[in-house]
Amino acid sequence: MRCSRYRWTLIGGLLIFGLNCSGSGGQKLYEDSSGLPADTLRSLLSATLSGTRANAITRVVSLCSPAVVGITVTDEREVVYRDPFSSWFFDDPIFRFFFGEPREYRRRYTIRNLGSGFLISPEGYVVTNQHVIGDNPTRITVTLVGGEHYEAELVGADPVSDIALLKLRASKARRFPYLRLGNSDSVLVGEWVIAFGNPFGLFDLNAKPTVTVGVVSNTGVNFRQQGRIYRGMIQTDAAISSGNSGGPLVNTLGEVIGVNAAIISTAQSWQGAGSIGIGFAIPINRVKSIIERLQSEGTIERAIDIGIRLGDLEQYEPGQRQYGAIVVSVRRGSPADRAGLEPGDIITAIDGIRIRDRNDAELLLSDSMVGQRLRLTIRRNGTERTVELTVGKRSP
Repeated sequence: MRCSRYRWTLIGGLLIFGLNCSGSGGQKLYEDSSGLPADTLRSLLSATLSGTRANAITRVVSLCSPAVVGITVTDEREVVYRDPFSSWFFDDPIFRFFFGEPREYRRRYTIRNLGSGFLISPEGYVVTNQHVIGDNPTRITVTLVGGEHYEAELVGADPVSDIALLKLRASKARRFPYLRLGNSDSVLVGEWVIAFGNPFGLFDLNAKPTVTVGVVSNTGVNFRQQGRIYRGMIQTDAAISSGNSGGPLVNTLGEVIGVNAAIISTAQSWQGAGSIGIGFAIPINRVKSIIERLQSEGTIERAIDIGIRLGDLEQYEPGQRQYGAIVVSVRRGSPADRAGLEPGDIITAIDGIRIRDRNDAELLLSDSMVGQRLRLTIRRNGTERTVELTVGKRSP
């Protein structure tokens, strides 16, 4: 049996939902919103429930909550240290000859990290942030609504995009509830959104996700944070705090449009950062391409080699406001050299995305993968042309 999607039914004036199960289908990792006509879903979600306080938001919360999970990551580490005074004596070879090598002390300790995630398939695949999982997790425990605990294996993670894919280890076959993935390209500034998650570990108190509501404040926001590249981010004023990372941002149709990932906050404590109404979610269309690659290959090769140094046009043409990044130098034999780039070229677009300045160009180039082909629109001696650059692999 395959429970492909939720089915809404109007019974006695009440709109209820259940799983629509049929025979086995394809092997797609997740189900997107194309499975149910948008007009049908909109009409169902817009139906009025007489004599109740239910609305579109409460119905989406009921629909989506069972597929939201809390994540606990355990990382065991060992620290090796010496007596700090040993360096005064043991650097002397004569002293070491008589007294031997300095003693080493070892200490093991455990680090626990809490975060959020959500199921995207009945087979138990879970999406979360890479920074929730960390670099070398010893143990990953996923808690479902209702309190069930499952150990999870790490299918793959990409630190640059901050996305990780997990798979629940179930002792017996079962079908998990899951969320449908929407289309983040159609997000509207000002539309209502709901953020689900596990802020400050509150999921552990009653095995239910915390729900916050807001609107889409902005779209297409690009920035870097701790080596990660966040592109096309969805900004929202729905409260997102420490522990919400990895949880879904959902629209009023019950579609996931983003993965909660970062906040700007002035409220800091030893427990983490609190919301001041500026949160960001990774657009789900970007997430789709990442998780598909992680499922098939387990990793994304980011040790890239481009071979150019860029500068801002204003440094070389002061007083003239122009869009683009100027190529300052090209390393001989590099991918940029093979593509035909020359010093003095002005890059105005990469894969059709307009380049405002050097930061824009460096962000897009840094987000590329080994073997990826990039279309660079350049201006040379007043003439515009397009060149194709194949991203190389950086030498050790």
